[in-house]
Amino acid sequence: MSRLRNKLIPLAAFAVAFGFLEAIVVVYLRELYYPGGFAFPMKLIPHKIYFVEIIREITTIIMLVSAGVLAGRTRIQKFSYFLIAFALWDIFYYVALKLFLDWPESFLTWDILFLIPVPWLGPVLAPVICSVGMILFALLILYFEEKGINVKLNGRELSLTLAGIFLILATFLWDYASLIIANGFLSGFFSLMNNKKFLDITSHYVPSFYNWYLFAVGVLLISVAMWGIFFRLKGNMKQQNSN
Repeated sequence: MSRLRNKLIPLAAFAVAFGFLEAIVVVYLRELYYPGGFAFPMKLIPHKIYFVEIIREITTIIMLVSAGVLAGRTRIQKFSYFLIAFALWDIFYYVALKLFLDWPESFLTWDILFLIPVPWLGPVLAPVICSVGMILFALLILYFEEKGINVKLNGRELSLTLAGIFLILATFLWDYASLIIANGFLSGFFSLMNNKKFLDITSHYVPSFYNWYLFAVGVLLISVAMWGIFFRLKGNMKQQNSN
């Protein structure tokens, strides 16, 4: 367990610092484009800057994946360390924004969470809950891995986890996906960013409903999977120790 602790401490330091760095970039963006504060309906930033933001998100994920790859030995360990890095980065991104900008006003404040392939929308509380879940899921796997148990999800556990992830992602993508389908904007992503009608609709859009029920079902499915993984691996560990 000391080996696990020795890896988690520098990984956590990197993720927290990266979260603060990400928040600092947003402070600059808001000073330039949203001096009156960040709220819906959104003032659209220039297309060139929007493209740069997409590149920033891609490079952010690459850096967090790289941290996980460097920390872990096996593929599932690498993925678990990535989950921890991503979750801490996300949580402390909001911590830093609260310190720098006193934003969000509450956990129910709406935010644009991600931009790829379309903007993800949701109250701040939702990604924070997801981040806490990622940390717990990753620590569960890493704990048993460090105890010498080779962790592999069985079909039921994997199905429950993927189904939960799908439902949670659906709640984040629902708003913009609905706008695209309802208005017949089924062209490519970059065509949308140049479509004046689409940009006009999105610039006046104010989200009002988040599907917490669907989100809760997704969280429940993943929790059931985690519960099953814990007891199955605990049984495997007892059997291994008795041998």
